[in-house]
Amino acid sequence: MRTRADIKCWLTDMDGVLVRENTAIPGAQEVIEKWRREGTEFLVLTNNSIYTPRDLAARLQASGLDVPEERIWTSALATADFLKDQQPGGSAYVIGEAGLMMALHEAGMVMTDQHPDYVVVGETRTYSFESVTTAIRLIAGGARFIATNPDATGPTEQGIVPATGAIAALITKATGREPYVVGKPNPMMFRSALNKIGAHSEETGMVGDRMDTDVVAGIEAGLHTILVLTGIMGVEEIETFPYRPTEVMASIADLLEPAPRDEDE
Repeated sequence: MRTRADIKCWLTDMDGVLVRENTAIPGAQEVIEKWRREGTEFLVLTNNSIYTPRDLAARLQASGLDVPEERIWTSALATADFLKDQQPGGSAYVIGEAGLMMALHEAGMVMTDQHPDYVVVGETRTYSFESVTTAIRLIAGGARFIATNPDATGPTEQGIVPATGAIAALITKATGREPYVVGKPNPMMFRSALNKIGAHSEETGMVGDRMDTDVVAGIEAGLHTILVLTGIMGVEEIETFPYRPTEVMASIADLLEPAPRDEDE
C-alpha cells in the first residue's frame, strides 16, 4: 500500500495551505526550504488566472514565502497548455488579465475577436458588458467555450466579487453552451502540472484545504491526498463528502515530521 514515505513529488494549493490573509502559515516556508534542499520536485497550484507566476512569486515573497516563479502553476498556464495541445497555433477571444493573456501568447495562441477558435474566460477586475456580449456572440457563432476555473466569487478587501464561474454561468444562460473548465477540480490541471515537473501520479502527493477541489481532483488524478485544516474546512465537514483524503493534517508543517512507513515493510 502506498504511504507518504513513497511520495517523491508534491503539488500544493496556495491559499489556505501556504498563506492565509497575505501571511505565511507557520511551517510553510520551512517545508518549501526542505523540498528545495532535498531536491524534491514540487509545484504551487492556484486557480487564480489574474497574475503571472512572477507576480505571484512577488506576492508570496511579501507574505514571507520564498517560492521561485518556475514553481508556480496557475489555471491560466494549465488552460494555455491544454489549448496548445488541442489546437496548436489556434486563436482565441479572451476575457482576462495579464496572467491569462501572457500564458496564451507564450503557448502560440492568436488573440482576436474575428472568428476565433475559442472564447476563453478567466478572472479580471473589470468584467465589462461589452466584452461579455462579444463572447456570447462569438460562442453563438461557433467558437468553443473555455473557462480557466469554476470559482463563482473571489475575495477583496471590500467583500466578494463575481469571478470566472459567475461570468461563465451568465454566458451559458445566454448561449446554452457549457464551458470546458480546466482548473481545479478538473484533474486536467494536476496532470498538466505533473507533466511540467516530469512526475508520475503514483509518486506524487497533493496538499489542499478544500475537499471539493483539491482533494477530489487529487483522488481522480491518482495522487496521495492531504487535507490541511488551516483553510476553510474543518474536520466535521469531511463527513459531508462521499470520499476521503488519504490523510488529514493540522497544517502543512506536519510534513516536517518523518513520514510513517507501511507496517508490513
